[in-house]
Amino acid sequence: MIYEMKTAVAIYVDRSRQQWVVRDQEGNFWLVPSTENPWENRQPFHPTEETELEPVPGHYRCMLDLPF
Repeated sequence: MIYEMKTAVAIYVDRSRQQWVVRDQEGNFWLVPSTENPWENRQPFHPTEETELEPVPGHYRCMLDLPF
């Protein structure tokens, strides 16, 4: 029997930028706006040493319309 493990995405808030940040299954970071169709309007994000990402609960996934 073969089992497929899916890596969960992680949702963060960057309080300094007041922006949602999502780490996808491949480990890429994305800025996700608080607009209609947020995932479709995402932008690449590259955290720096100064970036302070604060994890948020997974139930925000629906609010951000994440496809995962």
